[in-house]
Amino acid sequence: MSELSPTTYAHLKKVSVATLCTQLFKRGFRNVFIQDIARLTDPSDGNLVGPAYTMRNIPAREDLDQISAFDNPDHPQRKGVESVPPGHVLVVDTRRETRVASGGEILTTRLMVRGAAGLVSDGPVRDSGRIAEMDFPVYCAGGSAPLNLIHHHTVDLNVPIGCGGVAVYPGDIIVGDEEGVVVIPAHLADEVAADAAAQEVMEVFILERVQNGAKLPGTYPPNAETKAAFEVWKKERGL
Repeated sequence: MSELSPTTYAHLKKVSVATLCTQLFKRGFRNVFIQDIARLTDPSDGNLVGPAYTMRNIPAREDLDQISAFDNPDHPQRKGVESVPPGHVLVVDTRRETRVASGGEILTTRLMVRGAAGLVSDGPVRDSGRIAEMDFPVYCAGGSAPLNLIHHHTVDLNVPIGCGGVAVYPGDIIVGDEEGVVVIPAHLADEVAADAAAQEVMEVFILERVQNGAKLPGTYPPNAETKAAFEVWKKERGL
């Protein structure tokens, strides 16, 4: 599992997912933004940030996926909820299946109480109205009332998965804001976070210039003159 330094964690709590996507693109990573999901809740403490703990589902089979399956305390879905380390994000691979829920209010509450950082699923959740009121980061494909057993059979925990068309490996760093969720390879987290924070300071300066009438050529992206002016601007503000 990946542990984030306090500095990296602080950067990732504030920078936008858009900025992180740009930094990953500069490093050759094009497919890092989880598709077809959105933030369901409105947490009060900034971005969702944490290492991934993954759950993989395959299509259900009628002889196995009966309601009695939940009587087993080692049912993989329930075991997964009970196994997510504090500070980690449960990332669920549902094959982008939207006809059934991938979880509900009770499981989400258990994740929150156990100290998980959040929940990301490329399928819907049930009890979505009540989950939407929780102070806990949840990203999913909306709401769906039917239970998971109709179409899902949970088979693996903490293995490489696909979520919303993106490869997610255990320990990858998950960051979510109001726009969506990005997956950062763990070994790049420190440098991506630092460069993203620096990029956003530069973009504050550029935005001020554009608001004051500057044309895009030479400003965005900045030429040598603009970069020199940026250094003066930072010095004046003690940055």
